[in-house]
Amino acid sequence: MDDTETSQYDVTAGAEDAGCRLDRLLARSLPAFSRSRLKALIEADRVSRGGATISEASYRVKPGERFSLSVPAAVSAVPQGQDIPLAVVYEDDDLIVIDKPAGLVVHPAPGNPDATLVNALIAHCGASLSGIGGVRRPGIVHRLDKDTSGLIVAAKNDATHRVLAEAFARRKIERAYLAVVWGTPSPASGDIAGDIGRHKKDRKRMAVVDGGGKSALTHYRVLHPVGLRASLVECRLATGRTHQIRVHLAAIGHGVVGDPVYGRATPARLAGLTDPQRAAIKALGRQALHARSLGLTHPRSRAKMLWESPLPADIEKLIKALESV
Repeated sequence: MDDTETSQYDVTAGAEDAGCRLDRLLARSLPAFSRSRLKALIEADRVSRGGATISEASYRVKPGERFSLSVPAAVSAVPQGQDIPLAVVYEDDDLIVIDKPAGLVVHPAPGNPDATLVNALIAHCGASLSGIGGVRRPGIVHRLDKDTSGLIVAAKNDATHRVLAEAFARRKIERAYLAVVWGTPSPASGDIAGDIGRHKKDRKRMAVVDGGGKSALTHYRVLHPVGLRASLVECRLATGRTHQIRVHLAAIGHGVVGDPVYGRATPARLAGLTDPQRAAIKALGRQALHARSLGLTHPRSRAKMLWESPLPADIEKLIKALESV
């Protein structure tokens, strides 16, 4: 969005505000905005102090600190269709399956108001969308992270949306992912169970938590080593929590290669790798995670359907580099 369309607000913390959360300070000072709206703006990097961005709503303010808030112009509540190329794997009157590339955000949100999968689907499907909740838009029943590639299904009408949403809730949708991870998990197959919630210190991250999270279960199996420092692992989701695979693999010490949040390339992990191999990890520019297969019972025909997507070229290239001697 063009920053010339934004409104600017400045708020200075007083002595009475010492230790107050940033989102609470802004909510008190700017009553025209809800606290949830302000929190979203903070997390979208719209707040700065002395030129430095602050993205933590829980930041504790100090007296005399001056914060600048940049609020983008309001946009239509209904996403607009945009002509964005899509790899359509399957489509009928009820649903559409897309092989999503890495880098494409699924749904409009603060920081990504357009150029999303939803915008692309509205343009692609056109009149075949009969409406979700009375609005002509696709029904998103599950999501993939921006930098995770692979298969995703969307409903084209209310009836399909309800059936698919229930199937996901009852764990009747088959989803398998491939991940290149640091090291080799042991045992070679098993379950990773751990409630997932917001990280106590970094609210933009998720973590396995002792309390306050949502139950999560991931089944994994090692397919084969990838060189001396990594492995190709298949993960199947029993639940669908935010960042679930990335968080669970990190929790057992085998974060996804290329993941800037949960699988960072520490000196210990990079030890023994050649310069070309290190360069290949850097060149990937994302987590090496791909939604390989998607299976479901069709809401109308009740036919069992399964789609598969091969590893994308960037992950294949990474694997070849890590396997090279």
